[in-house]
Amino acid sequence: MRLLKAGTRVKCAVCDTEVMVVRSPAEEVVLSCGGVEMVAMDAPKRVGEHVAAEAGEMALVGKRYVDAGDTLELLCTKAGKGALGLGGEALTVKQAKPLPSSD
Repeated sequence: MRLLKAGTRVKCAVCDTEVMVVRSPAEEVVLSCGGVEMVAMDAPKRVGEHVAAEAGEMALVGKRYVDAGDTLELLCTKAGKGALGLGGEALTVKQAKPLPSSD
């Protein structure tokens, strides 16, 4: 568990995924990639594999990921093999807002 601030960068402990926090909740959270807790950028990688069932999904570079309550937003800065999660819940790709009608 850790308290995240906007601009914080974290990486997956077992794959190449890297993300930057754009918006975060005020309380401590557990970010995961493929079921493995994400670590600070200066932390060493460990040998191992993702543990979650959705480990076959990938984090895509340039995509923004949000939780169901829209309290957390991450920007993927380096693609990797695991799906991103917050406290055991999978994050989804943020959809673009529709443009207003020009009629």
